[in-house]
Amino acid sequence: MSAELQQIRIGLTQTHQCNYLPDQQERVAVALDEFMQTPTNYEILLANGFRRSGETIYKPHCETCHACEALRVSLADFKASKSQKRLLNKAKAFHWEVKNTLDDDWFALYSEYISARHSSGSMFPPNKQEFESFATTHWMESHFIHVYYEDKLVAIAVTDILPHSTSAFYTFFDPKIDISLGTLCVLYQIEHAKKLDRQWLYLGYQIDQCPAMSYKVRFQRHQRLVNHRWQG
Repeated sequence: MSAELQQIRIGLTQTHQCNYLPDQQERVAVALDEFMQTPTNYEILLANGFRRSGETIYKPHCETCHACEALRVSLADFKASKSQKRLLNKAKAFHWEVKNTLDDDWFALYSEYISARHSSGSMFPPNKQEFESFATTHWMESHFIHVYYEDKLVAIAVTDILPHSTSAFYTFFDPKIDISLGTLCVLYQIEHAKKLDRQWLYLGYQIDQCPAMSYKVRFQRHQRLVNHRWQG
């Protein structure tokens, strides 16, 4: 990180119960300087363990827990596993399109997903304006990978586009479909990033104690940010 970026101002939130590990307390560090809100600078922060929520750039800063580890896939080295190849074969009836905006009917899909999968979370009840504020920024391009089964919209993967990488920001899908749509969307994001000639796909934080995140480590080869160094 450059000397200038090492001087960025950081603010700390109040401590509250962790959304992923119920027996832990969560706190995040927030980058306060607006000059960080560019694709180039945000990519540097991504490589140093930060993520974004809407316009806000943050990273975990918990006092007693270090379970969150940033994870990224090396696109040049990626090789689909046997189970991922079976999934792609099973999903031949699906197709995907990259769009710069959300389809008109996205909110019905999002509402169904949140109501079925995250009814006890902070995004319930689903709110259209809140999600649009959460998912987009004014300073970076994001692509919306729309997945269709025949002609029906079944998933959307919000993907941030950076100079040398892409970042899987948020995915929602039809919870009734009996196929691993979350994993399928990552495979589509990998393909999209390769078409853009990017080096990395960032998958957010990996928490080994959280079963819902176990799918991330199945994308090989990947690296984890451990003690400020990428390993893997």
